Amino acid sequence: MEDNQLYPIGDVARRTGLSVSAIRYYADDGVIAPTGHNDAGHRLYDVDAIARLEIVRTLRELGAGLDDIRRLLAEETTLRDLATTHLALVERQLRHLRARRAVLRTVADQHTTTERVALMHDLVSMSDDDRNRLLDEFWDEITDGLTVHPAFVEHLHRMRPDLPEEPTTEQLQAWIALADLVRDDAFRREVRRFFRTAFSSPRSLELTAPRRLDLIEECRRVQVEAWEAQRAGLPPDSPRAQEIAERLLATVAELFADASGGPLGEPDIAELRRSMAAPDPAGAAHQQADRVVSEFTDLLGTYISLMATINPPPEPDPQDPGESEQWIAAALTASGPRHGPGPRR
Repeated sequence: MEDNQLYPIGDVARRTGLSVSAIRYYADDGVIAPTGHNDAGHRLYDVDAIARLEIVRTLRELGAGLDDIRRLLAEETTLRDLATTHLALVERQLRHLRARRAVLRTVADQHTTTERVALMHDLVSMSDDDRNRLLDEFWDEITDGLTVHPAFVEHLHRMRPDLPEEPTTEQLQAWIALADLVRDDAFRREVRRFFRTAFSSPRSLELTAPRRLDLIEECRRVQVEAWEAQRAGLPPDSPRAQEIAERLLATVAELFADASGGPLGEPDIAELRRSMAAPDPAGAAHQQADRVVSEFTDLLGTYISLMATINPPPEPDPQDPGESEQWIAAALTASGPRHGPGPRR
């Protein structure tokens, strides 16, 4: 189409997909006025008017009312601005449609009451602030009166998913399930009981202090580094693998030293090296750790799984020490026993 050409209403109808009567209605109702008239008094439209009519058609198909469309058109000065406004409306409609789809799919998969449908719709329509407030209330109740360092409480509060700007149906369904879980009184009581049992030691404040949390995080970072090196095919007897394994040993030694309240001596570090180089799944330490991890995952496994659905972690999960435990053991074996001062304090 030429920018300066005027088109009769029949051509406009064919180009826009609108009926002639609809175009006349939009003109009579003040939505899109014709650009001019020919000698016979028939309406003529230019390129800009045709483009606006196409956008009006799209907005109407998306369910926008004429009053909204008229206000949008009255505020626009360029076609680009109108397209930007149109895009915002489409994106808002898409978010609402995804939320509706998540609710309907959940209803189809479950025996759901009418009241429950309204609640699910409210949950998926929550703002970021509302979602954060719900999870903050959950962790506030769980940690109320818990004898731990404030930094540990902050750490727990950070255990929350971040729903993306354009979530999938599965992510929205996971959020519905997670919101249900943290609102469940029985679940809250069990989580409170677990944390109060786990942190009943007189040293709970010290063991949850920032230094210890930093050491735990450092262990996790080195384990992730080991997992990535293993996945990249780095041989465990290579210098780089041995360096990673030695760093993990030093960090674990610091963690043990922090827990015991004093630096580890050479015999202790040698024993730690031996246990990491030849891990014994049947050993007492492994069994105790497995029991704690098992109770934690049994209790919070659903919470963690739903978080992973909303914010998927790498696969396999690098936070699982078992993913690279044998690789680290082989690297420490290749590195051989070393002697020297204990970990830095």
